[in-house]
Amino acid sequence: MHAFDPLDGALLVDKPVGPTSHDVVDAVRRRFQIKKVGHCGTLDPNATGLLIVVLGRGTKLSEKLMAADKVYEGTIKLGETTTSYDADGELAASLPVPPLTLDQLNEAAAAFVGDRMQMPPMVSAIKKDGVPLYKLARKGIEVERKERLIHIYSFRLNIYREPIGHFRVACTKGTYVRTLAHDFGQKLGCGAHLARLRRISSGKFYVADALPLDQVLALSPRELEKRVIPFLKLAA
Repeated sequence: MHAFDPLDGALLVDKPVGPTSHDVVDAVRRRFQIKKVGHCGTLDPNATGLLIVVLGRGTKLSEKLMAADKVYEGTIKLGETTTSYDADGELAASLPVPPLTLDQLNEAAAAFVGDRMQMPPMVSAIKKDGVPLYKLARKGIEVERKERLIHIYSFRLNIYREPIGHFRVACTKGTYVRTLAHDFGQKLGCGAHLARLRRISSGKFYVADALPLDQVLALSPRELEKRVIPFLKLAA
């Protein structure tokens, strides 16, 4: 077994709005001239928060790290459904929002807790015959998708000012929070979409311990080494 390089491990990045998860990986690879760089769990361009970036031999642990449970916070806008189930999509339908209390919203949210089958959105990175679905969606092509078994540990709204609800959700990997927001709106009868999303944690790693991307890219190689969680600690 070769000795580990100081850069074999993981880096916790707080992803800003705008870049894709792949853009973040690319920026880190180019800035620090590291051959092998990957990430553990895609965040949509408009989503922010924890992105675990694996470096060097740390990439061997990406499956393990990706399998961890996640916690997200964000906002849902009631009364408007979109083609992508989030604020990036085109408006698909607009309906009046009935008078709702926070208690009524949480009663509806409670129905989503537990094991459930979830249909991935058409605008997603899942591949059909090697082509990401979002590329097909852009051409107006809708394909049949398989439902996936997910588990929602908790889903609660803590603030509601019509038509915006602030929520927190804890779930298994592979859960589309956009789809959850859409389905929640369908249950309420007025439609909804995901307006904002932030990943708070993934397994034992937290966004509070992450460094914003611009600060990561401003580090010297020596400073970067100090931020890397070593391979053996990740593998434990």
